[in-house]
Amino acid sequence: MAKKAQPQVDVVALFSQIAGMKGVKPEIIIEALKDGIVAAYKKQYGQAQNVEVTYDEANRAFQIYSVREVVDEVFDSRLEISLTDARQLNDLYEIGDKIRFQEELKDFARGSIGVAKQSVLRRLKEEEQHDILREYQKYEDEMISGIVDRVDDKAIFIKLGRVDAMLMKFDQIRREKYKIGERISVYVTKVTVTPKGVRVYVSRTAPEMLKRIFEKEVPEVADGTVEIMSIAREAGERAKVVVRSHNEKVDAIGAMVGSRGSRIQPIINDLHGENMDIIEWSPDQATLVRNVLKPATVSAVYTFEDGSALAVVPDDQLSLAIGKRGQNVRLAVQVAHCKIDIKKASEFDESELETEAVEAPEVDAHGEVIVALPETPMLDADQLKTTEEEQQGLAELLDAFDEEEPAKEGETDNDEDGKETTEDAEA
Repeated sequence: MAKKAQPQVDVVALFSQIAGMKGVKPEIIIEALKDGIVAAYKKQYGQAQNVEVTYDEANRAFQIYSVREVVDEVFDSRLEISLTDARQLNDLYEIGDKIRFQEELKDFARGSIGVAKQSVLRRLKEEEQHDILREYQKYEDEMISGIVDRVDDKAIFIKLGRVDAMLMKFDQIRREKYKIGERISVYVTKVTVTPKGVRVYVSRTAPEMLKRIFEKEVPEVADGTVEIMSIAREAGERAKVVVRSHNEKVDAIGAMVGSRGSRIQPIINDLHGENMDIIEWSPDQATLVRNVLKPATVSAVYTFEDGSALAVVPDDQLSLAIGKRGQNVRLAVQVAHCKIDIKKASEFDESELETEAVEAPEVDAHGEVIVALPETPMLDADQLKTTEEEQQGLAELLDAFDEEEPAKEGETDNDEDGKETTEDAEA
């Protein structure tokens, strides 16, 4: 019984579906198809060192050629052709010439076609991953929004277009609930390639995310008029933001908060009710320490050569300065970038301070240190008058200086004990 004829496989039609893959340039697809056809040829004939594949742009078709060298004696018919057989094709062929023979795609076995397809898909998958990597790497350290796609015990998966970002457990705001289909804002911390493809990691707790939100919501921050100097967060609970203005006509804190909280309140709502302390920056460390400990009232601040500081607070302000579970002072240390010790006034003894301690100087409205010069006492006319006895004593003192003129060069004095003079010594 005759075997049923196998339908011919149209390789170009088989691969045409790949051209619809997003993000891969046409020239990359063509090169991948060429490589795939070479792989199919190698599967078919056991080697591919003499195969050439070209693409006809006009006809949108591939041509496959096997190249054989003209030789006297043939050892491998796939690589060589005898001079006699070559001259049957053209009398001008000589030993060493290379002849191209066209191969037909329809002659390839189905198994060879399968190898070609796998080769092409693998190459295009790699190119697609590299393209995704390049696309999303530009979002590193930036804020982006996406749709919550699925939730599991390890992470929240957020749809960002061509990839799903991972919001890990430690990057989630405590007690914040995420609903599938909900759009949320996230901060891109890292984009990398894994064996499973491109992986985008995002965060809702990074201090940098808060900075990006203020850049988006506050025009003065976006244009650089107000600069965010430092941020410390305990996401979902509290944050301290230190700001300064580069324009004396612009109030940095007012710009951040907005009229009646119009700018900061939407940010608080978006971050699950995270309280915000907006703090005025100062070039003076002691003043900055005083500011970052707000809302507590600070009586005095002492700074030390090692960069640390000691804040003295009224007894009733100690718990406020430290905060719940030490939160206020912990955030203050982070934004001030120095160690801060707190002591209540009733237990503070200034004499116990080390010699290098310096009390916080007074500063003006611009943060400049005010230097107080010591007062010089003024003498009245009566205090400048002298008595006759004082005048006589002064005159005698001046006469004594005149009598004790130094001896001239080359002379010595002869004292009462009869020491010789210079002239006697010379004699």
